[in-house]
Amino acid sequence: MSGRILEPGQIEAAANIPPLFNLPSPELFALRAARLRQLAPGNPLREYLELIAGLCDAQQSLLIRRISLPSPDADALARSREHRMPPLAYETLVREGAWLPLLDALLDLYQAQANPAVVQALEALRNADRGQRISWALGLLNGQFDLLPAALVPFLGAVLQVAFSQWLLQLPEDTLVETDSKTLCPACGAPPVAGMIRHQGKHAGLRYLSCSLCSCEWHYVRVKCSHCAESKGLAYYSLQHEGAASDQAPLKAETCPGCQSYLKQFYLQHDKHAEAQADDLASLALDIRLAEDGYLRIAPNLLLAPGGSS
Repeated sequence: MSGRILEPGQIEAAANIPPLFNLPSPELFALRAARLRQLAPGNPLREYLELIAGLCDAQQSLLIRRISLPSPDADALARSREHRMPPLAYETLVREGAWLPLLDALLDLYQAQANPAVVQALEALRNADRGQRISWALGLLNGQFDLLPAALVPFLGAVLQVAFSQWLLQLPEDTLVETDSKTLCPACGAPPVAGMIRHQGKHAGLRYLSCSLCSCEWHYVRVKCSHCAESKGLAYYSLQHEGAASDQAPLKAETCPGCQSYLKQFYLQHDKHAEAQADDLASLALDIRLAEDGYLRIAPNLLLAPGGSS
């Protein structure tokens, strides 16, 4: 194999280049469950956060099982890399239905609670045929929440997250490449749920967008709208906490006057335990405030239907 020899200075420079992508931990759902339980006490949505923590426990159990899921073959992966496309394009994989055994496994594993909405949601998923399940999943991932009952969202979203995280963690090394659409996940094509401002090592000060579906993180420059890519007039909103200065807020929403959207940013320098999905759910008070000011939430959280909960 031929190549060029790097000089010592070039080697050091290469070693300090931050990665474009961060893969999720194999323990991502256990970590999410723990964070939800940490955030639940005193939160107005305590019961919901605790319910979702239990669902995350089930997600982790499913991920550990590694239920066999047919994934794109080597030729398909090579084509996606050549054409700078997500190798796990969610539209294709959801339609193919390889994820459906995970839904059955969740329905067998998850213990229904006394909440009637939860019992009814699980029963609806259990009784739905293949076509209906796929239709609901596509509606969810395409942001068409009116195509499925709101109570189904967290359970269907949980299954899809496990499937795509499992596929992502099983990809061969160097499969991911920077795609033409910088605002969508380079692994599966889904939108981000939030931005994470890193604080350590070569990541320090960099923003990574966290995928709402597979939990891949990809680098995206700061002070740039994550929806329309505009950089002018961006403003930042935070929730006021007693005794905390605004410049030390662990959470700020980046708002764009151009498209009237926003994305939450979590600053790990001020809260190193922040987790995109969990902290997003725990900070819905900020969403309410921004909605009152006329801003639109574009970033989905697949564990919560807009405007309600289970």
